[in-house]
Amino acid sequence: MNIMDFNVKKLAADAGTFLSRAVQFTEEKLGQAEKTELDAHLENLLSKAECTKIWTEKIMKQTEVLLQPNPNARIEEFVYEKLDRKAPSRLNNPELLGQYMIDAGTEFGPGTAYGNALIKCGETQKRIGTADRELIQTSALNFLTPLRNFIEGDYKTIAKERKLLQNKRLDLDAAKTRLKKAKAAEARNSSEQELRITQSEFDRQAEITRLLLEGISSTHAHHLRCLNDFVEAQMTYYAQCYQYMLDLQKQLGRNQLDDERGAAKHFPSKEEHVKKAQGKRVVCFPSSYLCNNNQTSATPTPSILPNVIVCSAMASTSGLVITPPPANLNDIKEYNGSRKARVLYDYDAANSTELSLLADEVITVFSVVGMDSDWLMGERGNQKGKVPITYLELLN
Repeated sequence: MNIMDFNVKKLAADAGTFLSRAVQFTEEKLGQAEKTELDAHLENLLSKAECTKIWTEKIMKQTEVLLQPNPNARIEEFVYEKLDRKAPSRLNNPELLGQYMIDAGTEFGPGTAYGNALIKCGETQKRIGTADRELIQTSALNFLTPLRNFIEGDYKTIAKERKLLQNKRLDLDAAKTRLKKAKAAEARNSSEQELRITQSEFDRQAEITRLLLEGISSTHAHHLRCLNDFVEAQMTYYAQCYQYMLDLQKQLGRNQLDDERGAAKHFPSKEEHVKKAQGKRVVCFPSSYLCNNNQTSATPTPSILPNVIVCSAMASTSGLVITPPPANLNDIKEYNGSRKARVLYDYDAANSTELSLLADEVITVFSVVGMDSDWLMGERGNQKGKVPITYLELLN
């Protein structure tokens, strides 16, 4: 019975306090009661904390969107996290694309050019997917988790103490109002004692709140370290992706070069057909090398070039008339001089004996005795090295 009486009295006291605060708050809003203002330093700290909370939430949510663009997947991860269960593992977008490419390449045939390229692209996409998973895990651990801990931990504590400070202020102002209205001496003594108590409680709560709010500076320093970790994780991820794609581009370029070499072996040139028919070696000189402004073309004598058929716009032997081939790479392969050539595609040198090329640049090329028929010697300024002929267009 005594316990019930105590609970009723406590409930009545709490109800009275709540009613007093509500009356004070309403009168303040209507301009009918005075309001105790917080000191400027405390107000600045409260504003800084609120600003930190707002922008931390925005950055955290947008980072989650960046790392996981699929909203359904984000909701699923949130639900599993609240249930304290591990979300089922699924292929991410790059991994799924890579698997499709590998399956398609396998069905088309790994021995075909397209099938082989699809498989290589698929393997690279799966490696990018793995790097993507590592980025998400690292970012969640080193960046998102600290931000979330601040929102769900530190700031909730600050908000709780801030609300308590607001209640203590209302109690203080209500006590001041009652003291002003008290006329009897006994009532004034009671009101003055109540005012001293509420003033002490307000000052103590203001100090607690101030100490919590001053920790926001430490929070900013901690978030700065987390931000650096996030940037480093992104740098690692993009560097990995760049390297993967660079390696893939080189692989595809080598495959294309091998295919072009294979095609050249299966389809002999016109000169090779003539060579086979005549049993003689054919040397094709461009007409620009056979004549100039002061001389007419002359056919080399057999004593100089035995068993050789010279083909040009103005030369023929043994009654065999051969039309001049276009000014292409065969010219330079058979001619001992040098020519200018335009680079068709970028090419990265595989070793120190080769010369790296940039598309659309013009270099000097010439043949070297004993060199592979698919290569020429290229020269750009002081740089010199082997270049693949399929990457060049000979200039007139």
